[in-house]
Amino acid sequence: MTRTRVDYDWHLRRIMHEHDLHKTTDLAPLLEERGIRLSPAQIYRLVAEKPERLSLRTLAALCDIFECQPGDLVEPRSEAHMQRRVSGDTGPSPLPVIAPVRARIIDLGS
Repeated sequence: MTRTRVDYDWHLRRIMHEHDLHKTTDLAPLLEERGIRLSPAQIYRLVAEKPERLSLRTLAALCDIFECQPGDLVEPRSEAHMQRRVSGDTGPSPLPVIAPVRARIIDLGS
């Protein structure tokens, strides 16, 4: 069975650079003008890292600020992965069971 792994690239830093915004602190007032209030740490993570969660209001505000479309900020990509199947198996491959081994104490001093 083929499984597709979906991921994305986040281009906010590049788009900010194209608009001569080079510091994350430059973005805060632009977001606040559009009713988006984020802490300096949240804005830094939004610019420097790939966000795992992003409100649609924040995405819309970024698109308005930079006069772009969501696809300019988020570039989806996918990779197909092959998964081995056992004959007759219809589910994903089971994970191996890992269990602790009981310790055995041997008294050699008696």
